[in-house]
Amino acid sequence: MKREIRPLLKTFLLLSLPTVTEQILSTLFQYVDTAMVGRLGEEATASVSVTSTIGWLVGSVIYGGGAAILTLTARAYGAKDKEKGEMLSSLSLILALVFGILIGGISILLSPHIPVWMGADVKIRGEASRYFTIISLPMFFRALTALCGSAVRGAQDTRRPMLISLTVSLLNVVLDYILIYPCGYGVTGAAAATAVCFTVSGILNLILMRRTPFLRQKGWRMPDRRLVWESMEIAFPVMGISCVTCMGYVVFAGMVSGMGTTIFAAHSIAVTAETIFYIPGYGLRTAATALTGAAIGERNGEKFSSYCRIATFLTVGMMVLSGIILYFCAHWLMSLFTPSERVVELGAQMLRLVAFSEPFFGLYVVMEGIYYGMGRTRYPFWVEAVSIWGVRIFFTFLCVKIWKLGLLEVWYCMIADNVTKALLLSAPFLFGRERGFHMGEEVPH
Repeated sequence: MKREIRPLLKTFLLLSLPTVTEQILSTLFQYVDTAMVGRLGEEATASVSVTSTIGWLVGSVIYGGGAAILTLTARAYGAKDKEKGEMLSSLSLILALVFGILIGGISILLSPHIPVWMGADVKIRGEASRYFTIISLPMFFRALTALCGSAVRGAQDTRRPMLISLTVSLLNVVLDYILIYPCGYGVTGAAAATAVCFTVSGILNLILMRRTPFLRQKGWRMPDRRLVWESMEIAFPVMGISCVTCMGYVVFAGMVSGMGTTIFAAHSIAVTAETIFYIPGYGLRTAATALTGAAIGERNGEKFSSYCRIATFLTVGMMVLSGIILYFCAHWLMSLFTPSERVVELGAQMLRLVAFSEPFFGLYVVMEGIYYGMGRTRYPFWVEAVSIWGVRIFFTFLCVKIWKLGLLEVWYCMIADNVTKALLLSAPFLFGRERGFHMGEEVPH
């Protein structure tokens, strides 16, 4: 390894290890959460799962704002622009308020209709609607978590957001147990626990942002128009990516849910079980965005290129290992979430299949993070739109509605989507267009 790479690798590891740890442990807590609901039966699992894709769609809008705040804070931090950091702190609060009112209000208004749109069984529609309403109430605090947390991570502090996330995840497990079992509230209890934890997380992340030196304000500093416009240029394509993806997931999940309760439960639990094996890639993506963005703020092209290579090799290598473990632990993982042997066997088959595609998923995730760090979010948007609708949705429709095939073929379509995105996002790097495509004129080489 070249000597000049070593300090950059050390910096990347120090920044990424807390985010990876946060993602893994938070997912483990979600496993416990899912398992506790799963013990109530297939209908309870379906009541929670049927609105989860819409929940991702709602969160995607907030995530777009968070991605812009992360990128711009990282650039400001690299350029040592404290004034811009303070304005980004204000912008985070403004966006949280807007998202909380608009997205929260719309979610609550539409909650009675969502289970119907998702094709849920009539028996679970009332409980599914109630679950979604309750978790939508603290939307302002959910936005605070995403936006304030992104600002702090952009200032290259990933340790304290990790501690908040783990504390809240542990609280969620405790509240879940109390409200689901001793209190006997079932799915409604799980929703109440989630709502309380969203609120606590938002408050703690707000306090953390206010105490971060680079973001701390001496007084209220309104963001200028140029900064707002910059954030919109980055955020809107990211929101578009998330919305297009999540709308695709809605259609995808709707087609799967129409295949029957047992198949949909196996599909939903398998997706949850797989999460811990690819979610560390999102931790590395956060570090990649923060450090490539800081390199652009420093106008250091060599450092930028080094961080791109480090992020890519580490992420793909980690996902190869994850895929191997997932393959051999598939049946055991499924059995953690449900006592139904039919669901376990079907879900395990899907997990063994998807294990082979984990490296491609890791490549797709980290490349997306690099594009975000550069503020180049339009190309990923088009890749996402073309792939999910032209590959996943189109071929799943053929498999389910025309050819009447099973869940295995549906998962082939899902894997093909992830591989396509990985290849398209990597193409400009692989074919030597790295400097012109990535750097533009912002970072001299």
